[in-house]
Amino acid sequence: MITYELIKNNEEINTYIKKGNDLLAAIGFTEHGFAHAGKVSEKAGEILKILNYSERTVELAKIAAYMHDIGNCVNRHDHAQSGAIMAFRILDRLGCDPEELADIIGAIGNHDEGTGTAFSPISAALILADKSDVRRSRVRYKKRKKESLTDIHDRVNYAVTNSILSVEPDEKKITLNLKIDTEISPVMEYFEIFLTRMLMCINAAEYFGLRFELNMNDIKLL
Repeated sequence: MITYELIKNNEEINTYIKKGNDLLAAIGFTEHGFAHAGKVSEKAGEILKILNYSERTVELAKIAAYMHDIGNCVNRHDHAQSGAIMAFRILDRLGCDPEELADIIGAIGNHDEGTGTAFSPISAALILADKSDVRRSRVRYKKRKKESLTDIHDRVNYAVTNSILSVEPDEKKITLNLKIDTEISPVMEYFEIFLTRMLMCINAAEYFGLRFELNMNDIKLL
């Protein structure tokens, strides 16, 4: 049986994650390496644990989340679909059960805004975990100065000083709580680049029968 630990320690998969992150660095994107893969994996698993899904479903979500960005080593454009095809080849060769394989590659192929949608517990958890990973440490500058953050994605990520995604089944909601330094990036810049991601989160929360809320600096915006 394919496990998360097996996938996390697979040299081939880790090579694709590293190469994809290197490619995105060259074109000025934020970090999409092992830190992102690990955080998204753990959060996706946590979401499903809280919602009382089976241990195996949690494991499959973590596997899909760890592999979700391997397509970046091909190109950022359509990286979700490229990654799904790559994941199919790897997991099939490792002897993954076809039903589980289909669930994993479907989640990977549907995690990107514009083309993806939540259609399963694994895909919904991956979307929520991926889109909520907004943090200062994803900005690649070694010398981070306010005036050097000319790219809006860098500004928005660097402005986020705290980010917590909380799942509250009793309250029927999933909440993304953000603390943003508005001297670095105004609130509207967050919506300018992340609106489609928040719409995906709304869709993913609805899959679980929950509502999605966004709180920014203790103000409810969604």
